[in-house]
Amino acid sequence: MTEPLPLGSTIGILGGGQLGRMLSVAASRLGFRTHIFEPGAEPPAGHVADAVTTAPYEDDAALRAFASACDIVTFEFENVPTSALDLIEAQVPIRPGREALRISQDRLTEKEFLQGLGLNVAPYADIPDQAALDAAVASIGTPSILKTRRFGYDGKGQVRLRSAEAAGGTMSQMGGAPCVLEGFVDFSHEVSVIAARSVTGEVACFDPGENVHRDGILHTTTVPARLSASQRTDAVLMAARILNALDYVGVLGVELFVTPQGLIVNEIAPRVHNSGHWTQQGCSVDQFEQHIRAITGWPLGDGSRYADVVMENLIGDDMDRVPELAREKNTSLHLYGKASVKPGRKMGHVNRITR
Repeated sequence: MTEPLPLGSTIGILGGGQLGRMLSVAASRLGFRTHIFEPGAEPPAGHVADAVTTAPYEDDAALRAFASACDIVTFEFENVPTSALDLIEAQVPIRPGREALRISQDRLTEKEFLQGLGLNVAPYADIPDQAALDAAVASIGTPSILKTRRFGYDGKGQVRLRSAEAAGGTMSQMGGAPCVLEGFVDFSHEVSVIAARSVTGEVACFDPGENVHRDGILHTTTVPARLSASQRTDAVLMAARILNALDYVGVLGVELFVTPQGLIVNEIAPRVHNSGHWTQQGCSVDQFEQHIRAITGWPLGDGSRYADVVMENLIGDDMDRVPELAREKNTSLHLYGKASVKPGRKMGHVNRITR
């Protein structure tokens, strides 16, 4: 597909969480329809989409019907089964492409890819079993972090090792899943770049944001980030290099550690990203609209920042603060409409304009 997708076309979205919800809102503003495919009942994205298919990713008939109802398909999270993607792609284009998903679904593959581009990553080792872990800890040292190669997010699927003794028997805690050990990086802070690439190869990056995590979950993103002019340029160029290497179409998040020796890539996310929510109040075209523009063949929008913003995630009982947050000046609430409040669950976020 080289021509822009006609207005009124249907964009399929795999996953019905908050990212799918905000993508649906952005799509509707540009005159597109959205169709959500989500295994769970009552997905937040379903509240604002034109259609919802509720079925497991193993339901071939449901996948075929979904694909036939869509003009293009995108996704809000990385861990869609390959078999489902194969079936959908036989009927309708998927953007971003499969290569980005393949790489990001496996932490080891991702690190090898990044290193192959000449980018710096944390010391790492492939950990298929306990013996490999013991050897890697002896080589890489502690503190270090053991992570499952697949299906980890928001602090899940990882264990911090503070000593060599702590590594003993740790693989049993991971359920025998293949893992990767990441060595400690002495960084001052983490930043992320939200970048986009169009069908024609045009690249646009939002300003880097500075991230603070609590209990493995993003707490705040602040723009502008504490970076020198050269660091800011390096961060953007690194994101662009990744986009071009993947022949990527859509929005991608790149997390970076800031160290005295330079920027180190922590991980990439082939989708709109939590640390890019600040763009909703800081830019004329936010990350969600930028993604829709990219995958439908539109020109990328102007993502230049016109305000300083602090994004704060609302986790679990933070929802009790909503009445007071609603009274704050220069603060925009974004609530996800999730049915129940749970500890550690992202329920919404606020964007505060600070200047």
